[in-house]
Amino acid sequence: MFQEAIARYLNQNGYQDINLKSVLFDMDGVLFNSMPYHADAWHKVMESHGLHLSREEAYLHEGRTGAATINIVYQRQFHKEASPEVVKAIYAEKSAEFNKNPEPEKMPGAWEVLQKIKANGLQPMVVTGSGQHSLLGRLAHNFPGMFTRELMVTAFDVKYGKPNPEPYLMALQKGNLEANEAIVIENAPMGVQAGAAAGIFTVAVNTGPIDGQILLDSGANILFPSMQAFCDNWEALYGELQQGNS
Repeated sequence: MFQEAIARYLNQNGYQDINLKSVLFDMDGVLFNSMPYHADAWHKVMESHGLHLSREEAYLHEGRTGAATINIVYQRQFHKEASPEVVKAIYAEKSAEFNKNPEPEKMPGAWEVLQKIKANGLQPMVVTGSGQHSLLGRLAHNFPGMFTRELMVTAFDVKYGKPNPEPYLMALQKGNLEANEAIVIENAPMGVQAGAAAGIFTVAVNTGPIDGQILLDSGANILFPSMQAFCDNWEALYGELQQGNS
């Protein structure tokens, strides 16, 4: 399975070997089991503004900036862009609604695989469309010693956000990396599209309610059914990535 996925990636990228130095992690639904809270908050706040976004659809927008998500729904219903003031108000309400929930748990397998990645001498980085201060602030507490702010890309850093490749291209720039020196770990179609568009080997972990085939169709090179499964298979995947570089 791993050999075939790596071979397809190499073929798509002109057989440029993978020389792995860094692993780029999405945050919501990958590091934290926070997406149910996000989906519920988006649904409730959008409805309060006469905007219709189901909890299920919220998962499909995961990875976009909040402003982009608001404008997609606003344009769909009102056929015009929301004003900056409306966007700011809706996102502030969504953040407040999100923060009413208990603190999201670490995704099972996330801490363990980060330890393995560090032990392999690789640099973990966070690349998220989120601007949720409560979660960004908890990264150091929940994953001590793993991430540094200067090697993070968040909603505050980008103009376009996922599925545009900008966040992952910015991560490569911040990490002084080439595309073949990193892999992406994503759980959302938009994030998978962004990683693939940046030319990076993209691993999908299906931690939400969507069909895994959607993640593969979005451009994932390989799919795991959970973060725990990714963790359990890390040694084998890393070995194949290393072998592909030999």
